[in-house]
Amino acid sequence: MKKPKVLIIDDDKNICKDLEYYLRQDGCRVIVAHEGKTALELFSREKPNIVILDLMLPGMEGRQVLQAIRKESKVPVIMFTPLDTCEDKATGPDLEADDYVVKPFDPREVSARVRAHLRKQKSEIEDAGDVLIAGNIVLDSKKRVVTCGGEKVTLTPKEFQLLEYMIKNKNMILSRDQILRQVWKYDYIVETRTIDMHINRLRHKLNSSGTWKIKTVYGKGYKFEV
Repeated sequence: MKKPKVLIIDDDKNICKDLEYYLRQDGCRVIVAHEGKTALELFSREKPNIVILDLMLPGMEGRQVLQAIRKESKVPVIMFTPLDTCEDKATGPDLEADDYVVKPFDPREVSARVRAHLRKQKSEIEDAGDVLIAGNIVLDSKKRVVTCGGEKVTLTPKEFQLLEYMIKNKNMILSRDQILRQVWKYDYIVETRTIDMHINRLRHKLNSSGTWKIKTVYGKGYKFEV
């Protein structure tokens, strides 16, 4: 089983070190950033399961980092706030943070909150076993519904099957022969251009936002890249 990834974003290296110790004890893989730009680069590359974010960061503020994260993901975010006031507590929900912790804090408390959010996240994933998510695409296999950027997309049955197969095998090169076997099942003779046509229709209907793309790998096939 893969270890859950936790991204800590805080310019206080001592806080990061203490948190990293307890989170590693809980079986987490910890990634650390001390400023916003690096944090967003790590977020896009590492795809953490949860983010711990300080509101007060040098340069790019925590608010800006959270706004950038929310454009890409709904991953749980625990925000550190410096003052125990109603106004500061309100900044969390306003910014779409999932939780907040007032500084100074006990790192064991933060670790416990991370565990709670990860448990909830795991439960939601298990409950949503028929739902596939890739970037801004959500595909519900049971309801046969696809949304892209929150907008419902109308697909033919074969387009739906093709998209489902590609998302399940995202970031892998799929040959046309593989696609024929898994999607068309060799029920009838299918020309290569038929697959190409369906791929082009998906590209047009889904209108990639940059978080994913269906790439043509010349001489090999296609890859749904996230």
